[in-house]
Amino acid sequence: MKKKTTEKKGHVVAWINKAEWDQVLEYLYSKDCTLQKYALHRISAWKGRFAHNTPIAVESTADLVRCQILDKSGKLDADDLVLLYGTALMRFVNLITERQQGKIARPLRRLASNLKIPEWIVNLRHDITHRKLPTLKWCRKGCKFVLEWLQQEYWSRQLGSGLAENWDSQSEGEDGEEDLQRQEDELITRQKEIESYKKARELLISFEKEQFQTFEGFLEEDKQARLWPEPSADMSWILAQIKHFALESSEILIDALIEDGFVVPTIEQLASLSVDNSDADPTAPHLPRVVLRFWLPLLKDLNSELFIHLLLEKLFVELQQLSEDDQKHRSFYIAGWISEVILCNSNKNEYHYESKIQRKARLKDKIFMKRIQLRWQQLLAACLNAPCVATPHLLQQILEDMEHPMPLDTRQKLLRLSSIYTQGADSGCDPPMEHSGQPSGIYTLESLHERLRVQSRRQVNMMHPGTVSDSRKALPERTEDFQEHLSPDVLAERAAELRGSPWQVCTDKVQWKNYPLGKVPGQSEDPSCLMVENFSTIMVFDQQVEMENATQHNAHAGVSMPHRVTTDGLLWTHNDISKLKAGLQLF
Repeated sequence: MKKKTTEKKGHVVAWINKAEWDQVLEYLYSKDCTLQKYALHRISAWKGRFAHNTPIAVESTADLVRCQILDKSGKLDADDLVLLYGTALMRFVNLITERQQGKIARPLRRLASNLKIPEWIVNLRHDITHRKLPTLKWCRKGCKFVLEWLQQEYWSRQLGSGLAENWDSQSEGEDGEEDLQRQEDELITRQKEIESYKKARELLISFEKEQFQTFEGFLEEDKQARLWPEPSADMSWILAQIKHFALESSEILIDALIEDGFVVPTIEQLASLSVDNSDADPTAPHLPRVVLRFWLPLLKDLNSELFIHLLLEKLFVELQQLSEDDQKHRSFYIAGWISEVILCNSNKNEYHYESKIQRKARLKDKIFMKRIQLRWQQLLAACLNAPCVATPHLLQQILEDMEHPMPLDTRQKLLRLSSIYTQGADSGCDPPMEHSGQPSGIYTLESLHERLRVQSRRQVNMMHPGTVSDSRKALPERTEDFQEHLSPDVLAERAAELRGSPWQVCTDKVQWKNYPLGKVPGQSEDPSCLMVENFSTIMVFDQQVEMENATQHNAHAGVSMPHRVTTDGLLWTHNDISKLKAGLQLF
């Protein structure tokens, strides 16, 4: 059972700072329609940043204030206003009570009562939805009450202690009982899983003991040949027990199987099996034959298609969680088992020149004989999500054995990218082959800096033979200072590109990591600092209608006029409007 924590987690908000939040709150609840409109524009910007995560209270407040502004304008009839108010009130009640609903639906009146919303508001919503529409007077009264409720239960709480939507997380006694019952069920389930895990370990330990006893009874020449006899009666009984357990809890069995001491042998177990793993290549992991044959009786009994799929999935998940520096031994064997399973399933290998004895020995070491339809796309994604020094090797196996292989060019690029990504690990192997014209070993910014340091040191040695240069002083470690060490040609090229542009290359030494995205040093905390002083509005849709009418009139008159000139100046064309829309979306 997971332990609940009361620690607050940081989250991203849509407003610039608290000053903007306070300003929007003040303007929303003012009596000035101009200020309220400004607040609604700011909330529209918030919604653009929040996307679908806009707080319910913020959205409901904006809807109700918009209704009040339209009501004060006097441009709408009473029936239109009732529909506007009704929609806003209905959305408020539905959205606020929606999160209180559990698996079993409960009456809105009870849910609203828990949130201190009076019953007459719910009745008003019910009339709007199912019955005759209420009068405008009742709609205005409901809007006024809900705005006061939102100010008290949401907006005021934000001023005191950040985002604390307590009304959104309250639950009544029935919810508490359901949570308690759910916790009890989870505890019982967890207890059963622990007992099953213990039983799985006991069965696997029994299997290991029997195998080690068999190995100790081998003659010396049999140990050298790594030959294993047929399972004994005791071993057959253990395998039957494990197979029966796998039918009920295959996931738990695999979780226990991939732990250290089982398919990932310990150093002591390898010594008992006379396995020397010191010269193993981590970039192309292959299991020692004795380790494979040690577990073959068990894996051959469990080689169903579902079990193999689950085993590969668990192995890749485990490989993804491993740290390459701390657990190289475990990573090698996890990757080795993945490679072995894929190799058993492969039909690409040709064995034209092997004898019958060699073929029999090879087939004897296979976990399963028949080819399995593996989930190749899932395997490919799992392999790329678990980068390690063996990733290029495993990726190549998957790409070569896929039922519907990718184009050759795509496979080569994918292998190339995986090699570049994993070459920085301490694998003890050479970097991948380089394409012609590409500098060897430059894959990251650090490697580029190192290459430039080496070249700078060589130039100093050529200019001043006999002097010892410090490569660390050849180039700065900080990326911010890299601008100062660019060649004059590069600086001149940049200056030419920016000539006549309002943008300039920043030469100040600024710690940009201390500034959030969208802010610059010295920017005012006033939310209105980004607003221009003089601006004018243009109704795009009205202009399009005028342009269409003008175009039709000119067409009838036989006159070609790409633009219409008025006393105010040149109107925009459709192409200009499209560019403006695209620019606004990009901004």
